[in-house]
Amino acid sequence: MRRLATSHDLAAVHALYMHEKVVRFLGYDPMPLSDFRPIHEELVRSGCFHIWEIEGRMAGFYRATRYPGRVAHVACLGTLAVDPAFHGRGVALAMVSDAIEQLRTAGVKRIELYAESDNAPALRFYEKLGFVREGTLRKFYKRAGEADYIDDHLMALLLD
Repeated sequence: MRRLATSHDLAAVHALYMHEKVVRFLGYDPMPLSDFRPIHEELVRSGCFHIWEIEGRMAGFYRATRYPGRVAHVACLGTLAVDPAFHGRGVALAMVSDAIEQLRTAGVKRIELYAESDNAPALRFYEKLGFVREGTLRKFYKRAGEADYIDDHLMALLLD
C-alpha cells in the first residue's frame, strides 16, 4: 500500500537508506540520523516521496517528481529502495507498477530514472518493465571509500 511520507518516517527511512545493500545505490553516502534529518524533511516537503507498506511495515520507498513547464508531461522516478528483508517477494514490481499507473492517471507520458552502471539487477528489472537506456552520464559520481567514479544510465519509459 502506498502513502505519502511524513516526518514520523524519519527513523525507518534513514535505516533503509543507510542499509549496506541500499546506500551505495542512492544519492548520499552513509551518515548519522542527525545529518539525514534535513534530507528527509525536504523529501517530505516535496509531497512526492512515497512509502510502500506491507502489513503496517515500511517495505520500500520512492520519489516521483514531475517536471514543470513544457516538460510537465515528464516525471522522474528516483530515491527508490526496497527493504532487503522484502527482496524476492515482488515488492519492487508492485511498488513501481503502482507508481507508473499513478503517473499515467495523472497525465504523465514519459517516466525517467537513473540507474548505476554497476547495478545489474536494477537495470534488468527496469528493462523488463519497458524502460529503455537513452544515455550514459559518464563518471557521474563517486561513492565514499571507492576509487572509481560510477556511470549512471538515463532510462525512460514512454506511456500511451
